[in-house]
Amino acid sequence: MEWTIVLSLVIIGLGLVVIEVIFVPGTTFVGVAGFVLVVVGVGLSFRYFGSSAGWITAAGSATAAGLALYFSFKGGVWARFSLKNTMDGKVNEGEMEGLETGTEGITLSALRPVGKAELQDRTYEVKTMGTYLEAGTRIRVMQILSHQIIVEPLN
Repeated sequence: MEWTIVLSLVIIGLGLVVIEVIFVPGTTFVGVAGFVLVVVGVGLSFRYFGSSAGWITAAGSATAAGLALYFSFKGGVWARFSLKNTMDGKVNEGEMEGLETGTEGITLSALRPVGKAELQDRTYEVKTMGTYLEAGTRIRVMQILSHQIIVEPLN
């Protein structure tokens, strides 16, 4: 019965650690819980079966964790979860013809400091110089850089 408890704790703990590394990177509850379960399992093996069985359980747990992580990454099973597409479009690309400094418009969304605005009956992504503006604020184009439109609020 004691071996069942020890093995269950270690196996579930190792499973949670692998889940932490593969699916939920960072230190979260899943990884901490897994580590705690492994430590409790190894600790119980020391308590129930003595020092030599405890060290064998600790070494076996460490080896199993290493092998599980190694084969998880090497096998390529997790490659289907990674993003492989890239975006090559640019904001406001090809849409800024006829737009000049001084053009006035209105914000369609809050600018914090980037958001959407309507200028000359077209929707653009615009940016402020760091100020936050609420939706519906009247604005003026201060500067046009490459694909960025810098605006300021009208007083």
